[in-house]
Amino acid sequence: MAIRYWLGVVQQEYVLRSVAMGLAQMNFAARELLEDMNESDGLVYYSPRTEFEGDRLREFTAIGYVSDNVVVQVGASGSEYRPWRRRVQYDTDAEPASIRPLLKVLDLTRDDPNWGRQLRRGLLEISRHDFDLIRAQMRRPSADDRRRA
Repeated sequence: MAIRYWLGVVQQEYVLRSVAMGLAQMNFAARELLEDMNESDGLVYYSPRTEFEGDRLREFTAIGYVSDNVVVQVGASGSEYRPWRRRVQYDTDAEPASIRPLLKVLDLTRDDPNWGRQLRRGLLEISRHDFDLIRAQMRRPSADDRRRA
């Protein structure tokens, strides 16, 4: 089975919680998409804001790979909020990165001046090309790289 790549659109506050728990968490409407993911698929989070009504951010805030093929729903039965979860191994060396330098080169944004509309879905599949560019943008320079600079 081929590896696929996904973009989750979530405010930074929730991304940080998800990373701390080692999982991807989406609302009830994303169940089918979470089930479409497979072990080893790539996942990157884009955060348009710091929190629901917070400051504008427009950064990629976490990146990793799906750890297994288990999708679970959490929360009390009858509760209004019962999100679906998948385990994710996040890249702890990744740093948040602005989308701005990539707007003209990502398949997602390059030829679409209204690229933000598709992000309203909350979770969408992206190309390997985009995932690799985003991952490179989020990489911290290593100690060797800093010494050479």
